[in-house]
Amino acid sequence: MSQSFDIRELNERIEKHSAFVTNLVTGMNQVIVGQKHLVESLVIGLLSDGHILLEGVPGLAKTLAIKTLSQLVDAKFNRIQFTPDLLPADVTGTLIYSQKDEKFSVEQGPIFANFVLADEINRAPAKVQSALLEGMQERQVTIGKQTFKLPTPFLVLATQNPIEQEGTYPLPEAQVDRFMLKVIIDYPSIEEETKIIHDHITGGYQQVRPVLTTKDIEDARAVVRMVYIDEKIEKYIADIVFATRYPERYGLSELKDYIEFGGSPRASINLALAARTYAFIKHRGYVIPEDVRSVAHDVLRHRIGLSYEAEANNLTADEIITQIINKIEVP
Repeated sequence: MSQSFDIRELNERIEKHSAFVTNLVTGMNQVIVGQKHLVESLVIGLLSDGHILLEGVPGLAKTLAIKTLSQLVDAKFNRIQFTPDLLPADVTGTLIYSQKDEKFSVEQGPIFANFVLADEINRAPAKVQSALLEGMQERQVTIGKQTFKLPTPFLVLATQNPIEQEGTYPLPEAQVDRFMLKVIIDYPSIEEETKIIHDHITGGYQQVRPVLTTKDIEDARAVVRMVYIDEKIEKYIADIVFATRYPERYGLSELKDYIEFGGSPRASINLALAARTYAFIKHRGYVIPEDVRSVAHDVLRHRIGLSYEAEANNLTADEIITQIINKIEVP
């Protein structure tokens, strides 16, 4: 009885504290036509303190979306265009010698921002990718002998083009795993595209104003951590991730030859975090199985290694995740 009362009280509290999500999404929709899933994913990453890898062909509003989000949050935004000639110092910063003062001073790089757009991350060599990923993981950057904390909140959105592979440096699996979500951006519907054309011709895009401060984000993250996850839901999450490693234990023997490696414990942690944040943005104080299912593809698709047999059969990670979700018993 007391637990149901606590949940009800928590629910009311979450509903009250999550009201700003509506303003955030409304602001995004003023600029971004369609792409509901992209907008939701950005909010999940922001409130879960997790980085996002966006994959889609050029021109699908990936840059515009992150720029709009940074404008709505009253935060600093930097864009880094990754190219093969980029150096680590171009991302993190470097030491500059002053002849006048006869000493070195630190020039901080574009990574020192609340929102960092790493455009076409797979175009830069491994050294540059590593410099960015170190900052993502450690939330700090070392320049010379000095270590600098990165600002809070700190969100990296990296994009990669799935079509062009010539002259690219694909991210190794261990580095891709650092991203909380990998979001696939698809083409808009014909109605949405018609509206995009109309808005461009008439100049109908609206300028958005900040609706949140960085402190509001920190406060919201503290409330997100209060969202209740039942033990049955935790077991459900563990079952889904374990099924990516040992599909035969869950009656999915046909998938065994298609999976080279499954999700790590980081996959389980991120699946729980994303499900909890998804419940929060739906103004709910507790996680239900549908929340887990809604974020499972984005959390797991880059954490499953496909074998040659899977590629030969044109089987994608998304199709494997769908089969697993359909098979695992829902609590």
